[in-house]
Amino acid sequence: MNTRKLKKAIKRLRNLPRGRYFALYIFNKIKHFCYKYSRSTKVAYPSTIMLELTNHCNLHCTTCPREYDYGKQMDKGYIDVNQAKHVIDEVWPYLDSIGLTGMGETFLYREIEQIVDYIKSKNKGIIISLSTNAMTFDFIKSVEKVIGKVDTIQVSIDGLDGVYEQIRKNASFENLKENLKNLVNRCKGTETTIMLNMVVTKENYHQMHEMVTFSDNIGIEFLNFTLFYLSSVTDVELEYYQFYKTLPFLEELKRVDAVSANHPFVEVSNWDYKSKNEFKKCPFPWTHFYICWNGFVTPCCSKPFPKELNFGNVFENGVMGCLNSKDFTKFRELWHKNQTHQFCRKCHFIEIEPITKR
Repeated sequence: MNTRKLKKAIKRLRNLPRGRYFALYIFNKIKHFCYKYSRSTKVAYPSTIMLELTNHCNLHCTTCPREYDYGKQMDKGYIDVNQAKHVIDEVWPYLDSIGLTGMGETFLYREIEQIVDYIKSKNKGIIISLSTNAMTFDFIKSVEKVIGKVDTIQVSIDGLDGVYEQIRKNASFENLKENLKNLVNRCKGTETTIMLNMVVTKENYHQMHEMVTFSDNIGIEFLNFTLFYLSSVTDVELEYYQFYKTLPFLEELKRVDAVSANHPFVEVSNWDYKSKNEFKKCPFPWTHFYICWNGFVTPCCSKPFPKELNFGNVFENGVMGCLNSKDFTKFRELWHKNQTHQFCRKCHFIEIEPITKR
């Protein structure tokens, strides 16, 4: 557990629900462990959810599923404020955290402050995170409304300078850098932390070690590297994953370790390359449940396309009606058997062979 997660955990423990809600919270935790150790296919009320406010976006990134077949076919819109509040009403006593992000740009949703305030009115200890490309025309004005209220702002970056602009089309690296500087200054002295997230591809992997230095220079303490997710990217074949086993990539991982040692201010997190990959490695059948802007529950945040697969609509059936639906429990049966569903083909939780030499 890194420093950021530890601070959030302490904050949560200090602000657990009170009165009868504390009893509900504890009983739900017990129920969760009972389901887990009895190998049930049902789940208790979620301790964390992802609530997609919108799937509209201002960029066209080569790493984003929105730019491929599944993304082009999905319906687009914004969650209704009252519907969002209704979802929060159902689950808040049990929540430890909530992510207000999805397949779109979070700050295109103009009522975000209202949603954040509503969550805080229920329990100020619920950890709130969101993701952004930090490239909306009024980004600083928009983000100022939630600084000090949300706990983590994750900024997608995917490269530096020209590499960044090659991948994140319609974006300007100079504008991003200026926005990051302003964001860092405004978050100083607040409980809001900033994390950079880089999706590592063949085009940008050589800048991983440079990203550590960049993060330190700009004053951002947390940096995360993740992988190009192929399950939802229809134009790229499974063989792409072999790149992550090549010598140039392995050498870059060593450079990241070496540079990180010289920049102790920056905490770097990376994908687990060493452990066995299989369906049972995936946590999403059991946690981080994803609710789309139009109410549909999809299997995971990396491929949130209801037309491909969904487990019902929370606006019609409630959150728990979807999470313990017949289709979702069947999906978890496959997980217990370690039999990968067709929907999950090409997922990096399953398809990447472990990297044993670094």
